Amino acid sequence: MEKPTDPALSNVKSPLVDHLRFHRRNHHLAAPFGNGWFARKAEAFARFFGTPMFLGAQTFIVIAWIVVNVSGLAKFDLYPFILLNLAFSLQSAYAAPLILLAQTRQAERDKANADADAQHREALAVANAQRQELSAQTSAQMMALLEQNTELTTMTKQLSERIEILAAELHEKLLQKASS
Repeated sequence: MEKPTDPALSNVKSPLVDHLRFHRRNHHLAAPFGNGWFARKAEAFARFFGTPMFLGAQTFIVIAWIVVNVSGLAKFDLYPFILLNLAFSLQSAYAAPLILLAQTRQAERDKANADADAQHREALAVANAQRQELSAQTSAQMMALLEQNTELTTMTKQLSERIEILAAELHEKLLQKASS
């Protein structure tokens, strides 16, 4: 697309504007744990902790664990269920840091997106102010042209009236000269 040659339109943006330009510099925050294999697996694991499938599976395993040990089918973890508590502690030891890390990185992403949105709103406000200024300049130019047009119309009318008077005088002098 060619740039406008009119200096008044030189600050008008091209229609090919990158609308995500304020968000691109924060793109590295998109993956909460980084971008590698471990990061993807850690994020999937942290997200899995709050799902109904995880809660249902964990509830089923705990019930099965208790039923198997209380009924006597197997006796690997008797009543105080110390091994079950150890399994919960181990799960907590891994889950808590992953969840906290996910929350921290999500807060960073939210802040970066809020900052980018604020910059975008500011850029829109500046562009709007420029458009309003350009509109005011254009309106002032139109008013000046309209005033000039009115003056020219008045002058044309006066000149036409003067020509009509002079033509009438000339016609009368020619008639007087022809009759004498």
